[in-house]
Amino acid sequence: MSLINTLHTIEQYIKDVEGEVVFTTSFGPEDQILTYLIYLEKLPISIVTLDTGRLFQETLDTFQNTVSRYDLSIEVLYPEPKQVRQLIVDQKGPNGFYKSIDNRKACCGVRKIAPLTQRLSNAALWITGIRANQSTNRSTTPLFEYDQQFKINKLNPLIDWTHENIWTCIKQHNIPVNSLHKQGYKSIGCAPCTRAIKEHELERAGRWWWEGSHKECGLHR
Repeated sequence: MSLINTLHTIEQYIKDVEGEVVFTTSFGPEDQILTYLIYLEKLPISIVTLDTGRLFQETLDTFQNTVSRYDLSIEVLYPEPKQVRQLIVDQKGPNGFYKSIDNRKACCGVRKIAPLTQRLSNAALWITGIRANQSTNRSTTPLFEYDQQFKINKLNPLIDWTHENIWTCIKQHNIPVNSLHKQGYKSIGCAPCTRAIKEHELERAGRWWWEGSHKECGLHR
């Protein structure tokens, strides 16, 4: 895998798109590579991120480092305050998502799914940084697909990249990344729902570690 091939893939798919192309970033290493490409090639792609209200400070630091380094504008989506308040009431406290998978998915729904659904409703193409070998659930994800949940065409240009490909590229191009990766966090989401993992564990094992689910919040299925 290479940046050149990935760039050609993105250019191939966006050239005939009639409407806005949106790339969503959570400032993970894959997303940082795509952000770097967008900056380097001045691609006509809107960069969007979700601030759930429960992010690590280190993630916010990565956000700051990225916009400072590349002089980019990144749009921030926030959950609806009324929905957050109701969620806390319904789950009897701010950490009610630990009590059941349904509670956790409801939290992800309010903090992630709802704001992103609204933002993508008028877009023509959605670009993500997911990879096939991140988890069993993502192993059959294609390069290009139609996302039934968000009703939008979706491009996953790094789908065939490996963990090793990603980190080699980051080192070669001095791309800023989250400092938590050096502390054993391979996949980073909200602070209460993410922990460091051991070397032998799967990349997303630290997400919602208290459940036996397939480690997705609902953004990607």
